[in-house]
Amino acid sequence: MERTPPPRTAAALVIGNEILSGKVEEANLVALARALRGAGVLLRRVVMVLDEVDTIAEEVKALSASHDWLFTSGGVGPTHDDVTIEAVAKAFGVGVVSSPPMEAMLRAHYGDACTAGHLRMALMPEGAALETTTDVTWPTIRLRNTWLLPGIPEVFRMKLPVVLSHLGGDGRAFVSFAVYLQLDEGEIKPLLDRVVADYPDVSVGSYPKWHATDYRTKITFDGREEARALAARDAFAASLPPGEPRRVD
Repeated sequence: MERTPPPRTAAALVIGNEILSGKVEEANLVALARALRGAGVLLRRVVMVLDEVDTIAEEVKALSASHDWLFTSGGVGPTHDDVTIEAVAKAFGVGVVSSPPMEAMLRAHYGDACTAGHLRMALMPEGAALETTTDVTWPTIRLRNTWLLPGIPEVFRMKLPVVLSHLGGDGRAFVSFAVYLQLDEGEIKPLLDRVVADYPDVSVGSYPKWHATDYRTKITFDGREEARALAARDAFAASLPPGEPRRVD
């Protein structure tokens, strides 16, 4: 039987002192991961760093070379701690330039209130593309395989459709199925080991839930071949003792 080719891979680089200090709660990774799974892209690694140009540049260089796509989050505003543009440019060995189209958009948006600080948001690594869609006309910066996304969650989510429209690949989404049990993980370990061995192409996850009345353990079966993920789920469910599972999705 012909197998689905390996998915394209992605990494995320979350940037900001406010994240690592706990002053701001990170909220973009879950949105990115879900969007990528729907596009059949595997998010393999996430790194969080401070607002330090050299550190960001080192991570961008390494992660962009080892993954099909890299997504940065944060550091693209107008203030002193917004250093992502400079760092990404350094990682790829290019300069930083001001984009005339971005300058024009910023001047039109802010009108007479436009300041030099606002115009800093027109800066971009030399050679970068300004990606848009018909619905999202405010550009998203992409340099080669690296997307520079804002840290503000509402704006980050607004730009995800732009990203998805340019990812390419076969577009085969990941699927996920689940069973819900009243058994705990220790009781089902041999059954889990068996299904993991029998279905190596399916990602099996086990997630206990404390103080729950509806279930104690959720088992998930993920993959890009729906038939295989379903077969793994059903094989595991059939191996359970009477009365289990409590629910199957």
